[in-house]
Amino acid sequence: MKYVYQKLEELNIEYENHDHPAVFTSEEATKYWKDIKGAHCKNLFLRNHKGNQHYLVVVGFHKQVQLKAMEKTIGATRLSFASEKRLDKYLKIKPGSVSPFGLINDVENHVKVILDTELENAAFVNFHPNINTSTLTISINAFKEFLNWSGNEYRFLEL
Repeated sequence: MKYVYQKLEELNIEYENHDHPAVFTSEEATKYWKDIKGAHCKNLFLRNHKGNQHYLVVVGFHKQVQLKAMEKTIGATRLSFASEKRLDKYLKIKPGSVSPFGLINDVENHVKVILDTELENAAFVNFHPNINTSTLTISINAFKEFLNWSGNEYRFLEL
């Protein structure tokens, strides 16, 4: 967690930190979001059928994601949720703490990031700093800077 803050400061990315009790789903977290500005997101760590490609899918917390429809949108075959072991291998984070900030740990840029176009119009976005007891708020432009720094391929798509 500390290294997320250090990396954001190193990149001159301003953020607001909001501590709260541990939450494991976006639905649980809603009770702590009432005073936090910006789009609140849910992050899904997925894999293709062969397990040779992984995706971090970021959508507004209110959206339902249909894996079959997403397969066509991103050109992947038989998407499913990746295991805890894969989550640890590629992003080095635990279930309930999935976040784009886990890309800090993906030094080989294996994970492709798919973001809902709805988020591109948000002034601010919110994510865990790789631990589910805090929420970080950053501007969408700062988030794009972070994604560019990470080196991971990312696309905004209508999900």
